[in-house]
Amino acid sequence: MHTVAELLKKGNTLQEVTIKGWVRSFRSRRFIALNDGSTLNNIQCVVNFEETDEAILKRITTGAAVSITGELTESQGQGQSLEIQVKKIEILGDSDPETYPIQPKKHSFEFLRENAHLRTRTNTFSAVMRLRSSLSFAIHKYFNDNGFYYMHTPIITGSDAEGAGEMFRVTNLDAKNPPLTEDGKVDYTEDFFGKETNLTVSGQLEAETYAMSLGKVYTFGPTFRAENSNTSRHLAEFWMIEPEVAFMDLAGNMDLAEDFMKSVLGYVLEHNREDLEFLNQRLLDEEKTKPQAERSEMSLIEKIKFVVDNNFKRVSYTEAIDILRNSKPNKKKKFNYIIEEWGADLQSEHERFLVEKHFKCPVILFDYPANIKAFYMRLNEDGKTVRAMDILFPGIGEMVGGSQREERLDVLKEKMKALDIDEEELWWYLDLRKYGTAVHSGFGLGFERLVMFTTGMSNIRDVIPFPRTPQNAEF
Repeated sequence: MHTVAELLKKGNTLQEVTIKGWVRSFRSRRFIALNDGSTLNNIQCVVNFEETDEAILKRITTGAAVSITGELTESQGQGQSLEIQVKKIEILGDSDPETYPIQPKKHSFEFLRENAHLRTRTNTFSAVMRLRSSLSFAIHKYFNDNGFYYMHTPIITGSDAEGAGEMFRVTNLDAKNPPLTEDGKVDYTEDFFGKETNLTVSGQLEAETYAMSLGKVYTFGPTFRAENSNTSRHLAEFWMIEPEVAFMDLAGNMDLAEDFMKSVLGYVLEHNREDLEFLNQRLLDEEKTKPQAERSEMSLIEKIKFVVDNNFKRVSYTEAIDILRNSKPNKKKKFNYIIEEWGADLQSEHERFLVEKHFKCPVILFDYPANIKAFYMRLNEDGKTVRAMDILFPGIGEMVGGSQREERLDVLKEKMKALDIDEEELWWYLDLRKYGTAVHSGFGLGFERLVMFTTGMSNIRDVIPFPRTPQNAEF
């Protein structure tokens, strides 16, 4: 048995082939457009309806799964180079044409989210998910080729790595009648793990423990955020890539992140050209419907090449604030968030201005104010900034966030105390600073954010197979 991709690639005509897939359309009781998910393209299968049982012809409907045997020939019609002259056709399962939701017409993304179990039978979503798969492989390949060890950090954790407090609780206590302490609070010592536990928001802290023994490690797994947000950029369940490297400072961290991003995006440019060109054209068609002022200056493929082909500009947060404060959009109050003073938390509009208008290349901002960054980032000698870095991309803003980690025990304890973080809860994390402490760094990349950038999809719910958002855990 062959795949559609194999047949179209090899193109060896005048041979008998067998292929299985799903009917995309059936025209004139003669032409089947068949797709098996291996490629964006369908293969045309030509049925001799005079020699085919009428009962079978009636069951060849959009969405039906079929097995076809026939001769691969050069196509006589337009739109395809090869076709199959059908000798035998078998309907593999039931198909109800009256209720099948994915008809050969344009559907809204909202409708397709409601049918997420079937939406990959459309060209757009099959292309997106093939790209998601290739990006995933490229990530593992990069780290494997560069001597990193893949580690699986726990999904159930007792610590809040980000300090945001927006976590999903894990418990097997009776929801209606939980055990209580003397002061009326839920007694988690009676719970399964003997303490309060949650779904993880990050594997970073645990990854640091392995970096301080194996040298170079990375995680790539699911993370969870109980943030009641219904925006196009938030999910409750998403995937994170988090490398951690011992004996590497912030400069090395920036080098690693830049090389990593260029390598992964370069991989899909080389191996997923067909899907990228389809999504590129989809976006170009979409842009034509927008007012001139709202149109993107770069196509999808141009944005990806913009990252792969340009050196990333490294700019301190302080320098970036000066640029933004003195910029035309800021002075003319065109920004939604006006930059007035040092210490402001940058928004996507500011990040995109730096990348797309000012520097015209990807940007790495570093040395952020300590009070807007996490407790584990290394405090600089000025006492007010930390060795943090964010990588900014066109069209999307922040793509990567990372830092040199605070390796000094006394400084880390002071920061935890100021933020009211319990030392006993993170005793093992503090141990890393007691036994063989050393400079180390790492970064985090939200995988779905990367898939959005690579596919041009504007809603994060459209780049993960089954999105988990407030009030939605379908499928």
